[in-house]
Order: sequence, then structure tokens, then C-alpha cells
Amino acid sequence: MERRRGLDTRDVTRIVVFAAILAVLGIPGAIPVFGGAVPITAQTLGVMLAGAILGRWRGAAAVTLFLVLVLAGLPLLSGGRGGAGVFVGPSAGFLFGWIAGAFVVGAIVRFGNRPPTWWRTALGCFIGGALVVYAVGIPVQALVTRLPLAKTALSSAAFLPGDLLKVVIAAAVAMALWRAYPRAFGAETAAASRPQAARPKTDAGVR
Repeated sequence: MERRRGLDTRDVTRIVVFAAILAVLGIPGAIPVFGGAVPITAQTLGVMLAGAILGRWRGAAAVTLFLVLVLAGLPLLSGGRGGAGVFVGPSAGFLFGWIAGAFVVGAIVRFGNRPPTWWRTALGCFIGGALVVYAVGIPVQALVTRLPLAKTALSSAAFLPGDLLKVVIAAAVAMALWRAYPRAFGAETAAASRPQAARPKTDAGVR
């Protein structure tokens, strides 16, 4: 799995940049789904990209930083929402699910600090960026709206087509960035992509 180490200046910069990307993805606004309490936003795309590119810990840190800014009152969520109130509303569980989702995306895409692949990136974005977010968000939404869990889960099925599109976009963007600038994924993952012949030789008897 991805090694957990101390943050350096480049890590902090990347975390801040992705928190800013999440904010920018909120500019288009939210799209209500059949009058539901939780709208569709482009910001889950940012959650997928944060996990895929930054890895599990840094991806989750970027989402956490973004949500701290929202809690502080900045209107960074789609529709210009912000403040403590959004963390007790119907969408609160989905917001907290973003943190767990980014972590899971990073854990799958960056497993063992291996170079990302199309299938692992798409799988990670779907499981972490969609299923994990649903798993946290739907029960909280049902609790807040006092609707049956099954009914709430059924209404959330309207999000699936949009989330599948985000998975495709996130995988395409992540793989394009990997080909163009692998160091954006971190020094450890970039180093893992180098051919074996380029690595220093060691005694075969030493493990």
C-alpha cells in the first residue's frame, strides 16, 4: 500500500491545489434531481481526481481542507453553499463520504505505489468516488429526512449515470496526466514507473 510519510512543501502545495480544484468545480452550480434533497454536483469528480492523483492520505487531506473552509463559512459548495448548516442537512453524509471516498480511490489506484492503470483507476473512482460516498451519504440522508432507507437508496439511483460519466472523465484525466507528468502523482509513484534496468542493481542474495 502507499507509504504514509511526513508532508513536505510539495505535498502541501498539491493538497492546497486540489482543494482549490474542488472549489472551482462548484462554480457550475448544483443540478436538482427530481426535486430531491441532494443535488448532483461536479465536485465528486474532484474527489475522484484527488484520490487518484494524490493518493489515499493526501487525497483525503485535500478534501478535508476543502470541507474545513466550507465549515468556516466560505460558499464553496455548488450553489454557493457554505457554513456549519450544510453539515447537518440532508447532504451532510455525502460531504463526509467524500473524505472516505478519496481515501479509498487512492488506496485502489495507487496500490503498492504502482503506476496507475486504466482499469484500476476506473475501478477505484467508481468504488471510492461513488459507492463509498453513497454508503455514508444515504443513511445520513434517510436519518435527516426521516424517509425509509430503501426509498432514499432508490432515489439515489438517479445519481448513477452522472457518477459513471465522472468515473470515465476522472480516469481519462488521471491517465493523461500520468503520461504527461508522472511526478504530479508523487516522487514514490513516479519512481516505481521507471524501468527495472534503470534501478540500481543489488546483490541477488540480499532481501
